[in-house]
Amino acid sequence: MALRATYEITCEHLPFVSMVASVPDATLLVRLVPSQDEYTPFIVTVQEGPAPAVEKAFDEAMFVAGYTRLDESDAPPQYKVLPALSMSDHFPEDFDVGGLKALADTDSLVDEIRVTQTGWIQSGCFADRATLAEFQSFWERHGSFRLRRIKPASRPHAEADGLTEPQREALLAAAEQGYFAVPRDASLADIAAGLDISASSLSERLRRGQLALIETYFDGPDA
Repeated sequence: MALRATYEITCEHLPFVSMVASVPDATLLVRLVPSQDEYTPFIVTVQEGPAPAVEKAFDEAMFVAGYTRLDESDAPPQYKVLPALSMSDHFPEDFDVGGLKALADTDSLVDEIRVTQTGWIQSGCFADRATLAEFQSFWERHGSFRLRRIKPASRPHAEADGLTEPQREALLAAAEQGYFAVPRDASLADIAAGLDISASSLSERLRRGQLALIETYFDGPDA
């Protein structure tokens, strides 16, 4: 089943991470321009914050060879940024650049990247759980990976299972993070933090969701 997921990567070596420390009020969204070259250009959107401060940070960043503003409209400023270093030179020697490139060949589409002071927050679509697990495994080897949100990419018949959207999201997150494993790999508090809800709210959603599935697929519990 295709999934849509949002997850947080902690890795100080990712592009623009060190730069945003100098512009803490700015929110940067990054998109990679497809290229066979190791000098992959980026499209950077300043979603929030002062564009002049971001441009000053570009000027001072060793990672940036040059940049061009793509428009002068009232829309959030966008820049095409050319890297000064290849991927192999940008990351440390023990970083698996080949493995990073291999992720681009998986059945996935990362369509949003937000830069933080510790790494990236990425959102995208993945063909199945195994594909998402490849991303998780890679980033756990090179920093850390925290799943924030996961849901089916499309549900043409979702209403037939009797679940509400919050119940479905809670059940999927719990399953993905190992709450139903024996022994459990995650606590209610761990999963609730990723969903930005309390542990008690998550517990209620899980109970109601499981009851809805029982009533849908097993004609309800015995009276």
